[in-house]
Amino acid sequence: MRVPLSWLREYVELPAGETGRDVAARLIDAGLEVETVERLGAGLKGPLVVGKVLAIEELTEFKKPIRYCQVDVADANGTGEPQNIVCGATNFAVGDKVVVVLPGAVLPGDFAISARKTYGKVSEGMICSARELDMGDDHEGIIVLPPEYEPGTDAIELLELVDEVLDIAVTPDRGYCLSMRGIARETATAYKRELRDPALLDVPAPNAHGFPVEIGDPVGCDRFTARTVTGLRPEARSPIWLVRRLQKAGMRPVSLPVDITNYVMLELGSPLHAYDRARLEGPITVRRAVQGERLTTLVGSKRTLNADDLVIADDAGPIGLAGVMGGASSEIADPAQDPETGEWRGTREIVVEAAHFDPVTVARTSRRHKVSSEASRRFERGVDPMAAPAAAQRTVDLLVLLAGGSAGAGVTEVVTPSGPHTIKIAADHPDRVAGVTYGRETVVRRLLQVGCDVYGQDELTVTVPSWRSDLADPNDLAEEVIRLEGYENLPSTLPRPPAGRGLTERQRLHRRVGRALAGAGYVEALNYPFVGAASLDQLGLAADDRRRRTVTLVNPLSDEEPALRTTLLPGLLAALRRNDGRGSHDLALYETGLVFRPTGAETRAERLRVDARPSDEEIASLGAALPYQPRHVAAVLAGSREQPGWWGEGRAGDWADAVESARTVAREAGVELTVESDRHAPWHPGRCAALHASVDGAKTLVGHAGELHPRVVKALGLPLRSCAMELSLDLVEQAAGGPVPAPRVSTFPVATRDVALVVDESVPSADVELALCAGAGELLESLRLFDVFAGEQLGGGKKSLAYALRFRAADRTLTAEEASAARDTAVASAAERTGAVLRGAGAA
Repeated sequence: MRVPLSWLREYVELPAGETGRDVAARLIDAGLEVETVERLGAGLKGPLVVGKVLAIEELTEFKKPIRYCQVDVADANGTGEPQNIVCGATNFAVGDKVVVVLPGAVLPGDFAISARKTYGKVSEGMICSARELDMGDDHEGIIVLPPEYEPGTDAIELLELVDEVLDIAVTPDRGYCLSMRGIARETATAYKRELRDPALLDVPAPNAHGFPVEIGDPVGCDRFTARTVTGLRPEARSPIWLVRRLQKAGMRPVSLPVDITNYVMLELGSPLHAYDRARLEGPITVRRAVQGERLTTLVGSKRTLNADDLVIADDAGPIGLAGVMGGASSEIADPAQDPETGEWRGTREIVVEAAHFDPVTVARTSRRHKVSSEASRRFERGVDPMAAPAAAQRTVDLLVLLAGGSAGAGVTEVVTPSGPHTIKIAADHPDRVAGVTYGRETVVRRLLQVGCDVYGQDELTVTVPSWRSDLADPNDLAEEVIRLEGYENLPSTLPRPPAGRGLTERQRLHRRVGRALAGAGYVEALNYPFVGAASLDQLGLAADDRRRRTVTLVNPLSDEEPALRTTLLPGLLAALRRNDGRGSHDLALYETGLVFRPTGAETRAERLRVDARPSDEEIASLGAALPYQPRHVAAVLAGSREQPGWWGEGRAGDWADAVESARTVAREAGVELTVESDRHAPWHPGRCAALHASVDGAKTLVGHAGELHPRVVKALGLPLRSCAMELSLDLVEQAAGGPVPAPRVSTFPVATRDVALVVDESVPSADVELALCAGAGELLESLRLFDVFAGEQLGGGKKSLAYALRFRAADRTLTAEEASAARDTAVASAAERTGAVLRGAGAA
């Protein structure tokens, strides 16, 4: 909401010299979000005056239209002689009044004006367009003023070029602030001044002579006011003050009737619509649309209506989407002058609509048709239903004043009876919410300032004003008291946690994993937890892949990503692609977070009360409605893993680095992973590792790692040979079986033995490692695969696995015989379980 300070001063008597920044500071203290304070006309320096075009000479020797004009600026130039000005615009004629900037002036943007020779003529100034004066983006032609202004009149004051505009981001719960009336009320409260309420008008009582209106859906429309104005002058133009206020508020002037309805909407916050009475057929009806009905809106788009849409209709069909946009069939006609007779043609009789529509209905219609308007924004956030008669009266008064019309005697008002909303609240409830003692007098005073009626002593009965539909319960009233008393006055009190509590084991593991991956060179990248079908398609997931079973949001942030993620990879890979596209080619990213896996056993969530703590059963029912949400960790990498330098050549990251990142995670939980070859999207079928851990004594798949499939890399636009890893942190935690014991440092030396075993190519190295560990016994401290070899020397279908075994005893130094015996036992176990043969033994 853009709020011109000059307009705001009409409703609140601000202190002399108060600037826009001063007002913004007060409103921010009251809880509003003032984003910017724009200073219009900053740096503007005259003379800038009204001029009358006396003569125009067309310069035809140039490629584009150039005109040499004589303009009367009275005594503004110090001589009283006409001013000679070169201009390229063609939308004015001799006798028109225009805006002229004379030499010595400075326009917005520090654009100094001086006399200069151009197109073979000396131009003594400039005839201005709206864009050059920072009045808007219209640069097609210059400003043509109404004929009543005399040459030499100061145009800076006439056009209200110097002003300050507050740009306020109105939150959805404060719809009343989408109007000058609402902002003025907050300003008056902040400055402790009286409010000159523009809605306090003398409105005639409804009678039987008004334009006929029928309400077919009283839930969707609970109030409809209709007024008629006749005898309008089609040629009547919006006065400058009205045009400038609309422009400063961010709206484009259209025509006088439309400008007036927009002006009153900005002033009172109640959207209006004007119909050409001559184009209406029968009474106005508010009803639900018939499925498949068609409507052409004001912007010319044709809409096929849904049965849930609320429409305004006449006997010929829909003439508008209620609360969203009017229809073209009944719009105000553009004025046109008959070239022969000079008579003006256009709308001469108008029916003014001021209604109140259901916010939910308007919001759904707006989103269904992807049409957002100033009216729908206000109806969605809550419009004062009691302001409709005043808004209609204000519109009628302006049409009579500015367009020469006559107000019809008939007044139509259809109202669905409803009582005021009342809330009972303990007088000390705001005190208990804020932890500050305000006292009853302060609470009552602040609620009265909001517009409430308050009765009672220890328990207050509060009647909420019609413009505050967001005040629904005692906590809302407490919030009003707290914000008006000042959030900055709330004490900063740290909570006191009960003794004996701290981080859970899951939280500790989460933090250790993050530190370990960061220490390994990975950078954390937090992503939105949303995915779409396109992302899952790009990962190459099969149709029956369980990761395609998603939880779809009712109100997603983006229609392209309407579901909650079932894997961390789409977000991480998108971050990888984005950073690579911006010049960072050596990347290693990780993320820990929840994924969402629906089980099909979820129940329907119940709406909880807000006036009491939910019971344990209600909380349990909410938990039953949620999908399974395991915590995962994922890492992606591309480019160099080790940089080249004077120390040698670098090394590109590969699938082994992805596997090692998984082992880094597992080590933080004290878990040993076993690695097996696998085929699993989105990984390369020949470079994909299935990662297993022992959970409750059973071998359990906890994740995958490896190089991404080339088709996935191409579909996502990733660097070649990109790799990824994803693990279930919950399963890794279960495999840990408890807190990780601290490492024990031995004072005895280690004994190292190397063995090379020949096995069939189909035997996984993980099976060989398990067999070696089982045979080596307690003396084995660690085992590491350091070489894999396959060649003709071994024979077809064979491979050699070389391991380094480290033996150590806790209470003594091992002898060579003990270390060799442990190695031999390990080799024997591997031979028995996997058919391994000690390399070189067969040749002997």
